[in-house]
Amino acid sequence: MKRIFVLLLAVTMLQVSAQDKTSVLKLIDKANGYWQQKNKPEVRAFWDEAAYHTGNMEAFAITGNESYRKYSEAWAIHNQWMGAKSKDKQAWKYKYGETDDHVLFGDWQICFQTYIDLYNLHPESYKIERAIEVMAYQMSTAASDYWWWADGLYMVMPVMTKLYRVTGNRLYLDKLHEYFAYANRIMYDKQAGLYYRDAKYVYPMHKSVNGKKDFWARGDGWVFAGLAKVLKDLPADDPYRKLYIARYKGMARALVKCQQEEGYWTRSMLDKDHAPGPETSGTAFFTYGLLWGINNGVLSKKAYLPAALNAWKYLSEMALQSDGKVGYVQPIGEKAIPGQVVNASSTSNFGVGAFLLAGCELYRFLDKVEK
Repeated sequence: MKRIFVLLLAVTMLQVSAQDKTSVLKLIDKANGYWQQKNKPEVRAFWDEAAYHTGNMEAFAITGNESYRKYSEAWAIHNQWMGAKSKDKQAWKYKYGETDDHVLFGDWQICFQTYIDLYNLHPESYKIERAIEVMAYQMSTAASDYWWWADGLYMVMPVMTKLYRVTGNRLYLDKLHEYFAYANRIMYDKQAGLYYRDAKYVYPMHKSVNGKKDFWARGDGWVFAGLAKVLKDLPADDPYRKLYIARYKGMARALVKCQQEEGYWTRSMLDKDHAPGPETSGTAFFTYGLLWGINNGVLSKKAYLPAALNAWKYLSEMALQSDGKVGYVQPIGEKAIPGQVVNASSTSNFGVGAFLLAGCELYRFLDKVEK
C-alpha cells in the first residue's frame, strides 16, 4: 500500500512539473476569448448566464484583462443591476419560475454575486442596491425553505457571505445557516456524503437504472463549489464555520471515490452506466472546489491533488477543443438522463464559467509552487 502511495505521489509531482501557470493562463484566455467572441453580453440575468459571469470575474482577477471586466459590466448594465425586476413585493415568489415575479427564486439571485464583485472593484451604491433590497426582504420573512434544490446553494450562499463582507450585517450569516439547514434536511445523504438534486430524487423513492442512489454530478458540483465560495468569505470566528468545513471535507472524500480513471465524473456519480461518458460542468466545479481547498489549507495536497490534476487533464485535453470551445457540457436540466448525447460539441455558458473557475484556481496553485 505504501509503495502505491509513493508511486501515486511521484506521478502527481510529474503532472505538476508538466504544468506552468503561463500555459494555464493561455487556456483560460482561449476558452474565455472564444466564448466572448461568440456571445454578446446583453442577455438576461438568469442563472445560466450569471454562472458564466462568476467564472469570468475570476478570470479577470487572475489576468487583469479589462475586456473581461467590461464584458460583465455591460451585462450588469443591460440588466439594470437587477435579477427578476418586479417591484411589487407582495407578488414575489421563490418556487421555480422565469418571470419577473420570481424575485426570491435563487436562479434570479446569483447575478448579485457578480454585481457585488464589480462593486468591490469600484464601489458605487447603485450596483448593489437591488441585491440588498431583495435579500433584506427575503430575510424579513418567516420562511426558511428558499433553497429547495441543490443548484440554489451555489446561486445564493455566496451572495450572503459577499453581502456580509460589504455591509457587516450579521443577519446574512444567520440566515445563511438557517436556509442551509433546511437544504440539508431535504437533500443531504449522510451515508454517501453527497446531495440529491432535490427531494424528488431521494433514494429509494428514486433510483438509477441499476437501482443505485442517483447523485447528479452538476448538482453536487454546485454545492461543493458553493461551499468553497462561502468558506472564502466567511469570518474565521463564525460559529457555523466548523459545520461548513465538515460538510465540505465530507464531500471531498466522497467525490474522489467516484472519480473515473480518465479524470472526469459521470453524470450519475455512483452509477457510471446510468448515463456513461464524461461531463464537464460537474467535473469543473469539483476541480475548482478541490483546488480551492488545497490552496487555502483546508484539504490535504497529498490526498487531493492527484484527483484535481487528473480532472484538469480531462478538462484541458479533452473538454477544451482546439478552437476554444468547452465541450462535453450536459445541457440545462436537473438529472442524469440515460441516452442523452453529450459530446465535444455540447457547450453552454455555465460550463464555460465552471471551466474558468477551475483554471483560475489551478493558476493560483501553480503560482504558489513557482514562487
